[in-house]
Amino acid sequence: MSKHLLDTAERMAQLPADTPADAVIVIRNLEREYEMGTETVRALRGVNLDIRRNEYVAIMGPSGSGKSTLMNMIGCLDTPSAGEYWLNGFRVSELGDDELARIRNREIGFVFQTFNLLPRATALHNVELPLVYAGKPSKQRKELASEALRRVQLGDRMHHRPNELSGGQRQRVAIARALVNQPSILLADEPTGNLDSTTSEEIMALFHELHAGGQTVVLVTHERDIAVHAKRQVHLKDGRVERDFLTERTT
Repeated sequence: MSKHLLDTAERMAQLPADTPADAVIVIRNLEREYEMGTETVRALRGVNLDIRRNEYVAIMGPSGSGKSTLMNMIGCLDTPSAGEYWLNGFRVSELGDDELARIRNREIGFVFQTFNLLPRATALHNVELPLVYAGKPSKQRKELASEALRRVQLGDRMHHRPNELSGGQRQRVAIARALVNQPSILLADEPTGNLDSTTSEEIMALFHELHAGGQTVVLVTHERDIAVHAKRQVHLKDGRVERDFLTERTT
């Protein structure tokens, strides 16, 4: 067994006893408080959540529910005031900023509402960027980025710049960029917020294909018609999990 696999097994052995064997996200009693002037805002109030490998989960909730705060915690963009969070066996709730950045780049692929593409760079170069930061050699970067673009059906648009692509194609480039490092989870924040309804359905069909291919997907949205594409929905209210259920399919 390789050292990496041994390390993974050792990490997973440190998880709470009630953790599913295939859990990639484990959250226990997670709290986050913010000081707003003289007031203390309790954004998260003891959240417990397990997400298994290859699950497709939508996190929902109205403004002020804690949805965005939980997304920042899952994405290793913020640290909790109390509680514990494990990502793929790493106890990230206790890591410093530099360690968090390394775990974030290695384990999480982000997809944002605003695409966040470099306007003067080609689709291929935009997708290569995470590999540049990871120190991959040029030839390997191009091979992996090309494969990621083909995976999102943009093999014929590799050398186009963002202004030469439609909104849906730009989001596909962003998804390819998120996938290129083979992350443990794909974390999508309102990924269809800037798209029309037809293009939104196309992007959601792509997420379905990625999930069917084995990718763990965590989708953060306030839109119910988007959340129903996920296999499971977690609804937050006042910083707590209000409901956690499997999505009912009508077809």
